Amino acid sequence: MTARKLQAEIGGEIVFFYHDSDHDSRETQTTLRHRKTDAPTPFNFTFTNKVQRKWSPLFAKKIPADWSAHTARQLPNYVDPRWTEAFKQTTATNPADFCLEMYRRMGLLEGIRVVRSGDPAVRLAACDIRDCFVDVPHEGEVVRARLMDGALKLHEGGPSYVTVPTTPFTKEQISPTRDSRLRWMQSVIHCTHYISGAGEQAYLNKADAPEILFVNRDPIDRSDEAYTEIPN
Repeated sequence: MTARKLQAEIGGEIVFFYHDSDHDSRETQTTLRHRKTDAPTPFNFTFTNKVQRKWSPLFAKKIPADWSAHTARQLPNYVDPRWTEAFKQTTATNPADFCLEMYRRMGLLEGIRVVRSGDPAVRLAACDIRDCFVDVPHEGEVVRARLMDGALKLHEGGPSYVTVPTTPFTKEQISPTRDSRLRWMQSVIHCTHYISGAGEQAYLNKADAPEILFVNRDPIDRSDEAYTEIPN
């Protein structure tokens, strides 16, 4: 909404940088409120196995076949019937595609170009970075390992890491860390304005892209909750 208001003022194209390379399953958790009691309930995807849940990028995590039907049975208590139907019609089998398909059904992406960090073409076009993750095979899955001192490591929590065997990799397997993401993204998109919330504004290294005008996103009430009050 902030982007659409800005576009109305200055023109140009809206680009949604969709960081589907992220592997943190907590990033897809949201909260819905019961339509009668207003009680909050957390919702999230489930995943085929523990390795996927912990370390696979969002585009490579696989959603179990029964998750959609199980979740759809709960949704009428929380959302308008049209969004339950939209949810039922969404058939993507990984979280990244599922969310994107649902956003489109909700009308949120009309007139917006989506650039995905997991797209091999985007990765090939991006600048070289040393601070990065690498998508590599591990225990039969694709995992997103942090490149640290020449080794590929999976974060177990706290100071603990699992080192995976180092294998040759190409640029199509590389995605940025939080600190290298802005420069990496900008080398592909070449945006003039960048809209983000206060949390992201606090850690962005704006010196990596001095040509960008950074714009604060409009405040969001209860930003940890799902967006469901969409105008007809």
